[in-house]
Amino acid sequence: MKFQVLDIIPHLKNPVTGEIVSTADRLNQVVETARRAEELGFDSFSVGERHAGEFVSSSPTTVLAAIAAVTSRIRLQTGVTVLSVLDPVRVAEDYATIDQLSRGRLELVIGKGNEVLQYPLFGLSLDDQWELLAEKYALLRTLWRKESVTWAGRFRPALTEPTTTTPRPFAGSPRIWHGSATTLTSAALAAKWGDPLFTANAIQPRENYKILIDHYREEYERHGHDPRHQYLGSGSGAGGVFIADTTQEAIRQYGPVYEGLTAGRDVPGNNSPFRDIQHAVAEGPALVGSPEQVIDKILSYHSLYNHDLQSISLPTTLPFEQQLEILERFALEVVPAVRAAAPTTLWEAGDPFGGRPEFAGATEPDAAATVTADHAFNRTDNAHVYAR
Repeated sequence: MKFQVLDIIPHLKNPVTGEIVSTADRLNQVVETARRAEELGFDSFSVGERHAGEFVSSSPTTVLAAIAAVTSRIRLQTGVTVLSVLDPVRVAEDYATIDQLSRGRLELVIGKGNEVLQYPLFGLSLDDQWELLAEKYALLRTLWRKESVTWAGRFRPALTEPTTTTPRPFAGSPRIWHGSATTLTSAALAAKWGDPLFTANAIQPRENYKILIDHYREEYERHGHDPRHQYLGSGSGAGGVFIADTTQEAIRQYGPVYEGLTAGRDVPGNNSPFRDIQHAVAEGPALVGSPEQVIDKILSYHSLYNHDLQSISLPTTLPFEQQLEILERFALEVVPAVRAAAPTTLWEAGDPFGGRPEFAGATEPDAAATVTADHAFNRTDNAHVYAR
């Protein structure tokens, strides 16, 4: 298994102490965490994107550029790029720039986002979120794979003159993953294009995410895509990873913080059922406990999901020195055991993108230089995906 550190850059008070760092310090912590993650051997670092709520991740491209400047090996990812509210031309330009700065280390994770307030902010209707995502993704992948593109669609002015975005990516189109959290639609879109899927595995019971994963794999096979591209990433629950010598000690130390943050989040229909720390440790996706407990939980999810990439998030309301201590313990005491028990070809010789930046990009026989938006994309009814 490979390992990612994800920071969606929440900017919150510690619910126990009331302390909060400045915006400048919080952003610099992200960059320093990425630098330290590379030193500790993590495979990728991911930056989230939010345009509403208590986050300072509205400009992930800027943060990733800063990370690119202080790292040399670790892959740079997003979690997620909220493509539904963005202009694909600008996304192609900005992230190709990061790909150049990092010399081919970029991989995008796209999605429609988990914050409904973003849509009116950009003058868009929430009712169009899935159609926006499907149309904009079709254009983005074409802009990265083709030059002299003309295009027409529903949500953006047409590209009537042949258009080549610059800069071009460093070594062919970067790989694009699809983030999936609540519905079959993102999983179906990933399968339609033969792309990898990233399941949030954040707040719902694991069985709910398994429904989305199974749908993705069924649709992927139905579309006849190369199985070498079928990778799966998984999150690690809201609240962040926390490691102590024993699970009891982890619960004692981190429980008040976890429960305070959970109690402070009240978004009807989007709240975790794991309200107390004991429940979260016993049945939820949170990686809280001894190293052995955390290893066992990751491998239990792997037995269900068979995922290739495990994402973790640090408890960012804790003192930064403590966050880095947790990161180091995870790298030294958890990662080796999980790697040995759950091998993967992701970013290895068997992965078509494993040699990137040397890899020149996957062949895309279906990506024509002239594109018309595909409004026939089959939007799956999501209303009954989850049993509440």
